[in-house]
Amino acid sequence: MKNTTFSFLMKYVFKKWYWVIGSVFFSALTVAGSLFIPKFTGKGVDMVIEKGNVDFFSLKQIIVYILILIGVTIVSQLLLSLINNRLTAGVVSEIRKDAMQKIHRLPISYVDSHPQGDLVSRMIADVETLSDGLLMGFTQFFTGVLTILGTLILMVIMDWRITVVVVFVTPLSFFVAGFVSKRTYSLFQKQTEARSTQVSFINEMVSNQKVVRAFGKEEENIEKFEKMNRALKDASLKATFYSSLTNPSTRFVNALVYAGVAIFGAMAIVTKGLLSIGELTVFLSYANQYTKPFNEISGVITEFQNALACADRIREFLNEKEEAQTETNESAAKIDEFKNLEFRNVYFSYTEKQKLIEDFSLKVEKGLRVAIVGPTGCGKTTLINLIMRFYDVNAGEILMNGINIQKFDRKDYRDNFGMVLQETWLRKGSVRDNITLGRDISDEEVINACRECHAHRFIERMKDGYNTQISEDGGNLSNGQKQLLCISRVMIMNPPILILDEATSSIDTRTELKVQDAFAKLMKGKTSFIVAHRLSTIKNADVILVMKDGNIIEQGSHEELIKAGGFYKELYMSQWANEEESE
Repeated sequence: MKNTTFSFLMKYVFKKWYWVIGSVFFSALTVAGSLFIPKFTGKGVDMVIEKGNVDFFSLKQIIVYILILIGVTIVSQLLLSLINNRLTAGVVSEIRKDAMQKIHRLPISYVDSHPQGDLVSRMIADVETLSDGLLMGFTQFFTGVLTILGTLILMVIMDWRITVVVVFVTPLSFFVAGFVSKRTYSLFQKQTEARSTQVSFINEMVSNQKVVRAFGKEEENIEKFEKMNRALKDASLKATFYSSLTNPSTRFVNALVYAGVAIFGAMAIVTKGLLSIGELTVFLSYANQYTKPFNEISGVITEFQNALACADRIREFLNEKEEAQTETNESAAKIDEFKNLEFRNVYFSYTEKQKLIEDFSLKVEKGLRVAIVGPTGCGKTTLINLIMRFYDVNAGEILMNGINIQKFDRKDYRDNFGMVLQETWLRKGSVRDNITLGRDISDEEVINACRECHAHRFIERMKDGYNTQISEDGGNLSNGQKQLLCISRVMIMNPPILILDEATSSIDTRTELKVQDAFAKLMKGKTSFIVAHRLSTIKNADVILVMKDGNIIEQGSHEELIKAGGFYKELYMSQWANEEESE
């Protein structure tokens, strides 16, 4: 799993290959500077021969060389830091861009079946954690590896026997780092999952705060949150605890290496005279530099386990099966003019265990007003989902103008529809922008459309009229006003097919009559699908489809269905009786 995730990550990294080359180059330059400084330091120590016998002239030259190397090292480290930041930011930017594009290509079924907070967590929190891990990796990994290789080569050149001592103890660092990292990966996975669950819950509670308070669920939600918070705390503490073992463990190994070099180096000076004092100083410095990267790399590995756990969730999301598309725009069928829409022996269910629509057939000609009624769960909204191709049928086919809708480009196909749903969709921006959705539409057209659906009057009363800024999801508007804006949006589009799913459910009775009149004008010459619970609103429909358990059990005009005395009459009379009682 980790290898697959790592290769997925490297695919993004090597898209920025020029930054990778720059990072390696300046890492090498930084390491070279830091390795040559001890060389000159050792020579300087050997020039302090004895009391009153110091080669000051040579020392001055050495100090100048050391200062130059320090300057080069500082500049290269600065450039390395800038390059690594650019590289990390570029990789993260590419991943987030692909994630956003992926959301628009995923089937609606995926979005419906996954918590919004989980998707947000993958795109924001997980990518941010990945960014931190990558930045640490690029900053310390290359320099660490090059430092190990450089010091090893220089130590072998100076004295291979003492180098053997260093290399002999070194595998302990790998063993410790590997032992810890294997256990931290699964812990960081649990931490990431716990955080995602908490983010999903917070997102749901914040966006539905009015409902929470209306039903008095504050205390219950606080208890749920505390349970999730404890789970996240436990997962985080375990992951942090085990990952924190790496540094002190490798430091202990480093201390053993340093002590070994000091002992064997001192013996080499005293017994055999193989090293000078200055060379032993250099050797000790190299031993310290050699072991230090193991601390850093082990820290990087630990942090990288967290980053990989997050990258795995991102990879899983980006590898989800996408919505089926037509192969190319050239191969897609074209829609010149809408003529009819037909369901032919359609079977569909959201899950295999629960059947919904079975062997459903229907043909709707241009200009018909089709009302769809029935009890909750009978398949009314499902029918709309299939018409819009939010879901594809399991068997059978849906045809437009005699052509299977799966042969059309989704965007071209959906451009023929205008939808007004029970749930409004508004975003932060001006009233005008929410109506036009960024299309180039004149003010006159916007005002005319708003007048038609009786939204103009309340818009004019707002502080800045059509330029009034509304909050996220239209929070500073009433439900009825939000619905009227959505209706205005469809009116201005003037599509050949209308879908009205409880479109007037949030509007008072007086305004509803006006809007129904506006819809009547709008629907002239157009095909309309009207989903309604209040049967009094669809009396004028050309055809009323009565659905039950995914099947059409009755079909006809209002008068015909009342005369038939079937299920529709029962529904209508029960609603009429309820309205009489409420009055």
